[in-house]
Amino acid sequence: MSTGTAATPAEQGGRAASRMSAGERRPLILEAAVAVFGANGYSGTTTDLVASAAGVSQPYVVRMFGGKQRLFLEALDWAVDRISAAFVEAAGPAPDGGVHELGALQDRLSAAYVQLLEVRGLHLIVSQAFLLGGEPVIGDAARAHFARIWTLLREMGMSAQDVREFYAGGMLINTMVGLRLADSMDSDPEVTDMLRACFSGSLEEVAKTVPRPADAW
Repeated sequence: MSTGTAATPAEQGGRAASRMSAGERRPLILEAAVAVFGANGYSGTTTDLVASAAGVSQPYVVRMFGGKQRLFLEALDWAVDRISAAFVEAAGPAPDGGVHELGALQDRLSAAYVQLLEVRGLHLIVSQAFLLGGEPVIGDAARAHFARIWTLLREMGMSAQDVREFYAGGMLINTMVGLRLADSMDSDPEVTDMLRACFSGSLEEVAKTVPRPADAW
């Protein structure tokens, strides 16, 4: 029987990471970066925080990504790739007439966007990027991603007005996630009303997924 103490999650992650190739580690670090940048913003995040969340060393993160800005850009790319892939899968192939039924399409895309709450920080890193439009390098990337999803939705048959309304709903969801309101759901009817307006399906399931005020990320 072992008498040693149990390993912490970070230690366990570090041991697992030590057995991985660099190609296998990269997406795990990016997923951790999405969570940490989403929670803390660009200025509040360090490569050390990301390394800790990923269970690897800070020098390793720097060697792999070259610094915080490049890490943020690759994490943002990773997040938007996930959104794009989820939308394409949810939309499915266009019917024989070549045009999706708008209401059903919007419902499927909205459900897919809410489902992505399982990826911690994904919605928030996108919002963080959009707030950095004045930063030369990140701003260019954020504008390109904003246009990329807009174009994807237009190609699915949405009008510009449809996409504008869909974007507005998505940004409202991002705001609700960022405000970490789930702890007040049972005690504040106004919070419950806001959450029901934003999230389809079971609020109980959403509450299990969204970050809470006490969560580090």
